[in-house]
Amino acid sequence: MNEYVNLAYDYPLLGAFWTVLWIVLWVSWFILLFRVIADIFRDDTLSGWAKTGWLFFTILLPFLGVFVYVLARGRSMGSRERRHLQAQQEALDHYIRETAGGTGRKSEADELMKLSEIRARGDITDEEFRRAKEKILH
Repeated sequence: MNEYVNLAYDYPLLGAFWTVLWIVLWVSWFILLFRVIADIFRDDTLSGWAKTGWLFFTILLPFLGVFVYVLARGRSMGSRERRHLQAQQEALDHYIRETAGGTGRKSEADELMKLSEIRARGDITDEEFRRAKEKILH
């Protein structure tokens, strides 16, 4: 028993590697667990009872529940995620358009006001003003 035994953990670099590996695996596991739970709530095709069943299965038996969920419904998780991200992007774009001043198209009154300013400066004639005004109003 007095013999010195070389184990993998006796080497500090290898011990650090195993520690980092376990931390990465645990973080990956929790990311997968939370993505599955988010996907359960996000899926509109599941009924309330089905969502409850998947949640209980995932929470009570997490490893088995997550792996069964990924095997059974994992193929469509990506498409649900894409639809969710597209809906978020559309909502953000809509909010930005509203906040920035509408659809980007100026109202007729704004265009007529600018047109009258151009005429007042003398950059266009009365005939050009009349034609531009008719174009705006029709």
